[in-house]
Amino acid sequence: MKKKAYGVAMVIQVIMASTVILSKAAFDRGLSPFVYIFYRLAAASLFLTPLAILLERRSAPPMSFRLLAKMFLYALLGNTVSLSLYNVSLKYTSAAVASAMSNSIPVITFFLSLLMRMEVIKLRSSSGMAKTAGITLCLAGALVIALYAGRSLSPLSRHRVLAGHGDKRQVSEHVSRGMWITGTFLMLLACVAWALWIIFQGMLLKEYPNKLLATLIQCLFGMIQSCVVAVVVERDRPSRWKLGLDVSLLAVVYSGIVGTGVCLYLQTWCVGMKGPVFLAMWNPLSLLLTVLCSSLLGETVHLGRQAF
Repeated sequence: MKKKAYGVAMVIQVIMASTVILSKAAFDRGLSPFVYIFYRLAAASLFLTPLAILLERRSAPPMSFRLLAKMFLYALLGNTVSLSLYNVSLKYTSAAVASAMSNSIPVITFFLSLLMRMEVIKLRSSSGMAKTAGITLCLAGALVIALYAGRSLSPLSRHRVLAGHGDKRQVSEHVSRGMWITGTFLMLLACVAWALWIIFQGMLLKEYPNKLLATLIQCLFGMIQSCVVAVVVERDRPSRWKLGLDVSLLAVVYSGIVGTGVCLYLQTWCVGMKGPVFLAMWNPLSLLLTVLCSSLLGETVHLGRQAF
């Protein structure tokens, strides 16, 4: 069973890369990141609820108020806070930068595990020195992504598949240097929140091993929380809640059902099988997939931030 975790981890990275690309395309067309999070979690909840009723209605273990409170906080961290920071930063950077910054998640997860005494590092050993060097390189890489003005790579396809007819996109080429750097550091904060969520999932599964119900309850809590945030942020712009028959609707449906419902369950399963650090180690694969797919779809990929 544990060997399947390797295949599941790769599937998770494919889902994450495709979700990032679709989300970025939707934001470039004007979709509000906060409204998007609510729709995404609502779609995930609608997908998972009938599955939970059919598969878990008889075998579901009892749940205490204390456990529900924990799941509420985990949903706040992993769904509401992490996704809000991530999507706002994605609006002002690029899909490639989002995937590149996610490479910091393994190091952040390991570092937080050290603070929580879930991992041990021996600085005088070769493995300890390697881990320390990895942490340093990861942080240096995040700074390079934020500050280095890299050149653009020509896309493999000249036709922008995700661009609509007459589409005047709010593309990231027009954001300022300050917004780009701010977006990059918001992305880093999102990675910290997500790394914490991964660690807490490992702790949660020891207390409540039902992965499907744990995923559903956190999606439901996240949906409620994100709805409140979206109403507050977009209260004066009701038009931002409308979805058309375009890439925005596709992004919501795909990211809700596959990117959240399926992916969160697979992540929870993978953490239960191999632990939080194992799952986080696979994040670099998402960068390669994102760069390749973006180029195939006709999107321009930049090395580091864009030159201004």
